[in-house]
Amino acid sequence: MTTAAQVEWIVTSFSARAALSHPAFCGFDRAHLGDLIEEVAGPWAAQRESVLQERRGHDRQRAAGAGPNHQLVFVDRVLITLVYLWLQLPHAALAELYGVTRPAVTRAIHEIRPLLARRGFAVPQRPGARLHTLADVFAYAEAEGVDLRVDGTEVQVRRPRAGRAGRKAFVSGRKKQNTAKTTTISDSSGRLLWAGADRPGRMLGSRSAVAV
Repeated sequence: MTTAAQVEWIVTSFSARAALSHPAFCGFDRAHLGDLIEEVAGPWAAQRESVLQERRGHDRQRAAGAGPNHQLVFVDRVLITLVYLWLQLPHAALAELYGVTRPAVTRAIHEIRPLLARRGFAVPQRPGARLHTLADVFAYAEAEGVDLRVDGTEVQVRRPRAGRAGRKAFVSGRKKQNTAKTTTISDSSGRLLWAGADRPGRMLGSRSAVAV
């Protein structure tokens, strides 16, 4: 029997999905978003099954889909990751939208980002072309005469655990908070070409970093 809390969670998730699938939040029109979700679904399922099999130590004994329900289904995991990359919303804010915990959002982003990175970033008006690293971006800009806009967006993060090496590097001298910086590069029209090179808030970005 569905409880009132479960109904409220379902409604909250549906409302959040409807809002975040708008291009203003995720950066994709809905047709393109559907294609992206379909493309990433297979690799995500294979990656997840590999992790589960390694954890179990043997092949699956129950039918696919059996077991506890996820707080965030695959589509919502993709949306959350895209919105985070596009707008740099804090994990806590995305968790509030879906009515889930912050760690659930963090896990979702950590699952989906590597899949998007392997897929690469699309090049405007160049179907099939993909940019995977900063070197790809600068080579494309030089070859095509494209002016690049580089931004090191700084986002507040949870304080790293005690004893972690480099913990103090997360304390931003400008914001006086624990932050992380994600380097984003766009063309002169503001179209995103690459995002990655995550670094602690006190550190500067680097051209030598690879996409994550």
